[in-house]
Amino acid sequence: MGKPGCRTCCKIKFYLLFSYFQVQASHFEGLITTIVGYILLAITLIICHGLATLVKFHRSRRLLGVCYIVVKVSLLVVVEIGVFPLICGWWLDICSLEMFDATLKDRELSFQSAPGTTMFLHWLVGMVYVFYFASFILLLREVLRPGVLWFLRNLNDPDFNPVQEMIHLPIYRHLRRFILSVIVFGSIVLLMLWLPIRIIKSVLPNFLPYNVMLYSDAPVSELSLELLLLQVVLPALLEQGHTRQWLKGLVRAWTVTAGYLLDLHSYLLGDQEENENSANQQVNNNQHARNNNAIPVVGEGLHAAHQAILQQGGPVGFQPYRRPLNFPLRIFLLIVFMCITLLIASLICLTLPVFAGRWLMSFWTGTAKIHELYTAACGLYVCWLTIRAVTVMVAWMPQGRRVIFQKVKEWSLMIMKTLIVAVLLAGVVPLLLGLLFELVIVAPLRVPLDQTPLFYPWQDWALGVLHAKIIAAITLMGPQWWLKTVIEQVYANGIRNIDLHYIVRKLAAPVISVLLLSLCVPYVIASGVVPLLGVTAEMQNLVHRRIYPFLLMVVVLMAILSFQVRQFKRLYEHIKNDKYLVGQRLVNYERKSGKQGSSPPPPQSSQE
Repeated sequence: MGKPGCRTCCKIKFYLLFSYFQVQASHFEGLITTIVGYILLAITLIICHGLATLVKFHRSRRLLGVCYIVVKVSLLVVVEIGVFPLICGWWLDICSLEMFDATLKDRELSFQSAPGTTMFLHWLVGMVYVFYFASFILLLREVLRPGVLWFLRNLNDPDFNPVQEMIHLPIYRHLRRFILSVIVFGSIVLLMLWLPIRIIKSVLPNFLPYNVMLYSDAPVSELSLELLLLQVVLPALLEQGHTRQWLKGLVRAWTVTAGYLLDLHSYLLGDQEENENSANQQVNNNQHARNNNAIPVVGEGLHAAHQAILQQGGPVGFQPYRRPLNFPLRIFLLIVFMCITLLIASLICLTLPVFAGRWLMSFWTGTAKIHELYTAACGLYVCWLTIRAVTVMVAWMPQGRRVIFQKVKEWSLMIMKTLIVAVLLAGVVPLLLGLLFELVIVAPLRVPLDQTPLFYPWQDWALGVLHAKIIAAITLMGPQWWLKTVIEQVYANGIRNIDLHYIVRKLAAPVISVLLLSLCVPYVIASGVVPLLGVTAEMQNLVHRRIYPFLLMVVVLMAILSFQVRQFKRLYEHIKNDKYLVGQRLVNYERKSGKQGSSPPPPQSSQE
């Protein structure tokens, strides 16, 4: 029989070795060791701060407190920005495994093959989920009564300071908030992802899984698919103001319905609308207004105007409400009704766009399987266009048949112009730009001289979309020149006031001409001029493959030299004026008129 102390030491060694191997198996032993070291450092600073307080070392206590605050804020930032989105991303992936016909073993293998990439992708997915959840909460604050979402932090509150909260609130408060956030976000993922997938698999067994398998010999890569979704589909939908207004209108309609069904209208929306209606009725009947403790409307003083400004970014503060009978039961029924609504909305979002996209893609590709990003994007656009057309027709119906025909004619002309502009600016320009990028950068780096490069127009177009967006963004941020002026003018005109002649003459024709010259001139030199010089076939192949990056280097060098020459000229003029300039004459500007003789002589000033 061994001694109890030896047993305890053996157990401690075993646990330490087990923890070491677990940390080493995670492929992030350096990061985990660093975080644990910071935690131990924070605990040590707390202990030293307590000892300094006991012995009354005030300066040391203050220095240790500052060091502890720095470590505490750093750890909380890592937890909230790094750990929490990572947990959300992994939980989303685990709950959606059946949607892609995957298992935990597949995720384990992908993690072992590329741990850094896997963790980054899960963190990115979790960050996107957290961002859109926060955006939806801000939209809810614009609809609901101020004070309903008291348990969620208001990001639009001018008094909200996250760093100050990290400093002042104790650790257990942050830990409790972190656990509550994990529970809320995880429950929403279960409600809107895992449970709808189970229902879809039981009701529509042939609908799932989504087809996301990609093959190495496919002409379209993962990058092209992601670019189509992230750079074309989602920004075009989310940047439209009416899409947000539709969502806000749906939330308001649901809130009004739930409020009247459960007698929670005062709790959800407040008594402002009812008080405004009663006030208008009392003004019409010349009666005295009653004080119902409602928020005054805009125009009733500085307080009302200030609150209207605050409500522009989301309601803040608190507004009183009327508490009905059996209030806890009604709140429970409201939560159940909300969960049912979210479940139905998730079922519609997971099935309807994919159904519509698959049906439309079947006319083009037949029975071939297509990546679900294509089908979902196509179906999402079709649903959006359908809803948009219905809303427009409903708005036109009261104006009569004649006005409807006139509007249809105007919109048909506008759609034709938009399609022509889209073909030029979203089709031809990205295709030429992607092909030029392939010839200048990708082909010289990836394809050896003894092999023939293969070009995929679809992939080149997808890459050209990204390049065109980056170039347009850099142009708008840069100095004023003709391309920036034209892009700003086209953006200011919008789709409804689109000027086809101006766009083609000022934007499409010059850009396409430059791209075509950049593609054709090197090809003509390599294929038409170089063979006339009598060089060997190897030399012709070398010139043909390297002329595009060579001419790019020449153009960049000439641009740099031209810029330096202009800078030296400005420096020369500045030095010459400082050394040899004796004086300057200031002349007043006067318009030409018949009374020039009566005008006083211009003043003169000399500067030495």
